[in-house]
Amino acid sequence: MADLADSTCPASYSSVARSPRPGPPPGSSLRPQARKEAAGWPRRADGMQRRHWARLVLLCLACGLCSQLYSLKQRERARAGREAARRQPRCKDFSVSFWNPYWMLPSAVCGKDCFMEAAFRYNAPRKVEAGSLHLAVVACGDRLEETLTMLKSALLFSRRPLYFHIFAEDQLQDNFKTALDSWVFRGKFKYTLYPITFPSENAAEWKKLFKPCASQRLFLPLILREVDSLLYVDTDILFLRPVDDIWSFLDAFNSTQIAAMAPEHEEPRMGWYNRFARHPYYGETGINSGVMLMNITRIRRKYFKNDLTPARLRWEDLLVPLFKKYKLNITWGDQDLLNIIFSQNPESLFVFPCPWNYRPDHCIYGSNCQEAEDGGIFILHGNRGVYHDNKQPTFRAVYEAIRNVRKNIH
Repeated sequence: MADLADSTCPASYSSVARSPRPGPPPGSSLRPQARKEAAGWPRRADGMQRRHWARLVLLCLACGLCSQLYSLKQRERARAGREAARRQPRCKDFSVSFWNPYWMLPSAVCGKDCFMEAAFRYNAPRKVEAGSLHLAVVACGDRLEETLTMLKSALLFSRRPLYFHIFAEDQLQDNFKTALDSWVFRGKFKYTLYPITFPSENAAEWKKLFKPCASQRLFLPLILREVDSLLYVDTDILFLRPVDDIWSFLDAFNSTQIAAMAPEHEEPRMGWYNRFARHPYYGETGINSGVMLMNITRIRRKYFKNDLTPARLRWEDLLVPLFKKYKLNITWGDQDLLNIIFSQNPESLFVFPCPWNYRPDHCIYGSNCQEAEDGGIFILHGNRGVYHDNKQPTFRAVYEAIRNVRKNIH
């Protein structure tokens, strides 16, 4: 049989079939792949590596193609944006800030303020006299003459046009219209008269809160929905500098600030809130709301921290529950409610110095507004009825001088 096998099988085949593959020595501890390589099996790593590099090259080519297409698309958009920018002025709104480099801003927005908080949510359309400064006042009872004197002082000093938002009782509206229409210098201002409006729930209580109708100011962001920024003042305010100057504080707001007011007191030993208040108040001595500068777009869109619920509430959802909780503990009406709100949201308030809301309290027990001594009084606030009695003759003299001005007004 052995001779038959040797005679029928080729020598080469016989030698291959019979000779074993070279392999590792017996007892070797090589891993399986190493044993295969030692046994003469071909390596697959080179092929896999080539496929890996081929895929990487294809991916890079695809990314490059997408990048080129995106660049072409952006170039067309940039060209269209430049054309639009040539047709409209830049910097229409200083109250809007964007977390973008200046060259990436929309063409109608200034790059003055760049803050991390995305302020696109603060951007509102301008429909009502975008070039005017908006001034709001609430007049009830016998405040007609006082209100007209305040408006006159604003016109005497301001450089830009003014837009008056006058909230008045029905019986006063005809008187306001007659007086304002008689002012011949009408190119400098426009006005709108509004009825006094409160939520139907607790309307009588809102109207009588502290001074007649004063709490109307709390609802201005909900009524003046087409206005972006607004200066609210009490009827007993007199401007001794242009409204433009206090309006410029809007440019100083950071991305979280929505309103600006002055402290209620400069000297804590004379403070009312820190000695007598039965509710939370802002800072060390509280704030006075007789002069209140507001970005009401931000107010409408902000969610406020509060002590009513763990959830944050919007302005319109906060006012009535807050009033119900504290109405037995507040003395100064809507001003106390504002103190409560900003005590829980201090990051939202910009505080301007006392010359912008100078009151008898700053001089009745000695001077305690150093900035006014150094630089003068900018806004005079004649609360406590000092325009109409002899307790503060200087306040009364200034009021009567402006009230009697007729040149360029009547």
